[in-house]
Amino acid sequence: MNKKGLAILMRTRMRPSHSTKLTLSPLTNEVNQMAQNSQPNRSSPRVSQFQGSKNLNASSNTEREFELVRESMHSAISMNKTEVLDSVLNDFSEGYSCLDYENRRRLLLLLAKEYDLNRAQVRELIKQYLGLEVPSGLGENAELSTGVEDEGLLSAFYRIERNLRHALKPVYEVLFERLNTHPGGLKFLTILRADILFILAEANVASLRALDSYLKEKLSTWLSPAALELHQITWDDPASLLEKIVAYEAVHPISNLIDLKRRLGVGRRCFGYLHPAIPGEPLIFIEVALLKDVAQSIQEVLWDDPPIPECEATCALFYSISSTQPGLSGINLGKFLIKRVITLVKREMPHISTFATLSPIPGFMQWLLSKLASQSKLAEAEDMSQSSVDSSGSAFWENILEPKEEKALMDLSEGVATGKNGMEVMLNLLNSTNYEWTNSAELLSALRSPLIRLCARYLLQEKKRGKALDSVANFHLQNGAMVERINWMADRSEKGLHQSGGLMVNYVYRLEKIEEYAQSYFSTGHINASADLHQLIKLKEHGDFGGLPEEILSI
Repeated sequence: MNKKGLAILMRTRMRPSHSTKLTLSPLTNEVNQMAQNSQPNRSSPRVSQFQGSKNLNASSNTEREFELVRESMHSAISMNKTEVLDSVLNDFSEGYSCLDYENRRRLLLLLAKEYDLNRAQVRELIKQYLGLEVPSGLGENAELSTGVEDEGLLSAFYRIERNLRHALKPVYEVLFERLNTHPGGLKFLTILRADILFILAEANVASLRALDSYLKEKLSTWLSPAALELHQITWDDPASLLEKIVAYEAVHPISNLIDLKRRLGVGRRCFGYLHPAIPGEPLIFIEVALLKDVAQSIQEVLWDDPPIPECEATCALFYSISSTQPGLSGINLGKFLIKRVITLVKREMPHISTFATLSPIPGFMQWLLSKLASQSKLAEAEDMSQSSVDSSGSAFWENILEPKEEKALMDLSEGVATGKNGMEVMLNLLNSTNYEWTNSAELLSALRSPLIRLCARYLLQEKKRGKALDSVANFHLQNGAMVERINWMADRSEKGLHQSGGLMVNYVYRLEKIEEYAQSYFSTGHINASADLHQLIKLKEHGDFGGLPEEILSI
């Protein structure tokens, strides 16, 4: 093993630090010392009779630590002396990193509520603005007026509008702006937002939601494509950078150094977005395989025979895209990354004519199992209602299986599965431990048709707020892709079986249609898909299903 391989191996034993090490000021040293003093003493197994007093002291130190960080935050916002501002920002960022979760939560809530905009000032300015009398001669072309009185009135309008714009900015904007220009500050802001999102997941506090929205807008501006560098990641990059690729690969984990080297070698590409303020750490990266055809399983991409010569490739397959910063959630860096990578690959290899993905379907099994559970219960209620006057259960009942699928599943029930109807049999099979159904040709045959058809329904018809319910589908569709093909048993890993029953989907980016598809999806929620997938949906809608044709089952 060479030195680089050993370095990566040793580094990947630890998760990358989320904080940038900064020069500590005396105030920060005091905070850190308090944090150390507040830790319980484990050197002696005996419980002191003064333990209660020690706990009180630890609590007091923790509270003092919080107050010091709060004071440094206030100073970072209110201070005008630029010569000591860097030291104060260091105090705040380092002190914040020492706080426990509860105190971080307290501080962020305080920031959101006490450093918001001044609403009394806003109301007063609005009152002044509405109180200005607009002469009848002033309209859209008011700026062309040359009258002295009109000029004075216009000046008053512009002055109050300027003051309103300033008043509508929350006070915490000052902190964000100053941190953005501070060494390590942009990285710290992503950590800050990750904490905010974590807190909001537990409690939807309106003031904190507003703070998050404002910070998200700021980060979106500071991380615009013009500010980002597209970097092709290769084996020749520093070990510290490659270690982050290993650590943050979220779709298909990198198992060892051989796997990493393969993904960066011949027939493969890896591109990442880097920002000058966060050196050596990609914000998001995408992995590409150069193939003859669009792959139907992740196994053939990761582990099959050696890659083909690059000159023979006609397809660039995007098989993994991973974000490294939880604090950038909701900021669509991937959209710009994919488009720039397509442009770069097309320029480097003009013979590449197809740009597609091999993507997971992370929400499919959760949706399907919930649907099967609810509908099987309603089916049981429907059976009971047929022998009674009450038929209240029928209003929401839907047999999501076709007759041929129902029969195939019920034929299995006596030998390998149990259930009162096909949906219950399917539910029990998919919930089986260790995914035993994947080891039986008979079970795979019975499940293939309903899984593929219901997956097509999930991707094309199940929506949230007018957009695709599946998060990965929504991502690619809003970027201008179309749903091309559902692949059977494309990911047999435990994660793949758990998320999507082993299914994966190909999205295709047709270069001449990207903008058209993106616009139609954005404006109407229309999902562009291949004719085969539409046929799966139409068979169900028209009620003429007789079992999936073999050519459709092969998609």
